[in-house]
Amino acid sequence: MFSFVFTPGCEMVACHSCLLSLSHKDRKCADDKDNVSGISFAVFSLFPSHLFKFMSVIDSITRPVIVQIVPEMHKGGVERGTLEIAQAVIDKGWKAVVISHGGILTAQLKRMGAVSHELPVHSKNPLSWPSTRAKLAQILKQEGADIVHLRSRVPAWIALPVTKKLGIATVSTIHSKFAPSSMFKHIYNRKMLGADKVIVISDYVKSILETHYARHISLDEVQVIHRGVDTEIFDPKAVNQRRIVAEAERVGLPDDGQVVMLAGRPTSWKGYDILIEAMARLENDRLCLLLLGAGDGEPKFVDRLHQLALKTGLGGRVRIAGSSLDMPAAMMLADVVAMPSVQPEPFGRVAVEAQAMGRPVVAFAHGGAIESLLDQKTGWLATPGDVASLADALNSALSLIPSERAELAKIARQHMQKHFSKTQMCEKTLQIYQDLLDNA
Repeated sequence: MFSFVFTPGCEMVACHSCLLSLSHKDRKCADDKDNVSGISFAVFSLFPSHLFKFMSVIDSITRPVIVQIVPEMHKGGVERGTLEIAQAVIDKGWKAVVISHGGILTAQLKRMGAVSHELPVHSKNPLSWPSTRAKLAQILKQEGADIVHLRSRVPAWIALPVTKKLGIATVSTIHSKFAPSSMFKHIYNRKMLGADKVIVISDYVKSILETHYARHISLDEVQVIHRGVDTEIFDPKAVNQRRIVAEAERVGLPDDGQVVMLAGRPTSWKGYDILIEAMARLENDRLCLLLLGAGDGEPKFVDRLHQLALKTGLGGRVRIAGSSLDMPAAMMLADVVAMPSVQPEPFGRVAVEAQAMGRPVVAFAHGGAIESLLDQKTGWLATPGDVASLADALNSALSLIPSERAELAKIARQHMQKHFSKTQMCEKTLQIYQDLLDNA
């Protein structure tokens, strides 16, 4: 039985710190209502300012608290994965907390019932870290964190010293290209390996750890959990004509002809240039190239793509647009989705989203694309960096007759549901959390 005493001037944080000394096994007995009723409170003076802290303490006793830390909550694969895991945590009856520097997706966190805190966990300036760590420690105590899930390197550098001091279990997920370009980068990257459990998003990323970091972590401690696609949202049957028309009008697509789409951030390694060059080799005057996301780039970046399109003779058949807020509808515009990244993608979320939508995918045969694509069944894998090979793959995908497209769409969607669903990703991640809780 626990007793909480509030006296004038007493801070709830002090009382809460007592709870942190209890293991999860000790605390989870409060899940039973009879045990909860056995907790007595001797409250001598409870100020209104203490009420939120008081409720947070009770909440942290009765259910596990999972804290995810991500630099920012803007558009992107890492951020979307953070939202999906937060929802899965809530659906399990646990408490989801996300700490970030903020962003447009924090509103969605709050709508789903997660707690959102804003701290400068994106800052790469080490001089700011001591102050951030002090505030982070307060939040973790206040929320009664059981597990902290680190989703990037800067949050790892900031949070791991705090979690170690507080005795909180940690998980890290490695999303990015992890091959070090220098000794400094090697040291910077491997901070992520200091978590109690390390998740990587593909076998490709795990192979990088084996090549460059084998002395710093046992591969037995690393678990591959592929990113998952929400096959209910990314479902052709779930997208109505109004959404498709709205997206077509937004990007200015012509009414007829075939469309090849590249959806990605406005950075050169995504393969915009080589795709334009490959498209120029195809003898199809009714073919349109949609570069979705390239329009978010700097004016110099966008202008360079326009100039390359003119130089290669594509001219007005290239549409450069900003990123979409309705990717399922955007996918429906495409006859082929291209992922010609000139550097290996750690995973490549676009490829799995496109397959879930029944779209053939053309990608280079490296990185995560090798794991998600079934060559010549759900898409085509071209020789990395080879313009002619990429053009041949595009031509094969564009030449499919309707019955072949329908069969590819069926196989692709089944492949995603079986191996790359959001449900599987969430279940595997929550099982890691459960194992850490059970061993606390």
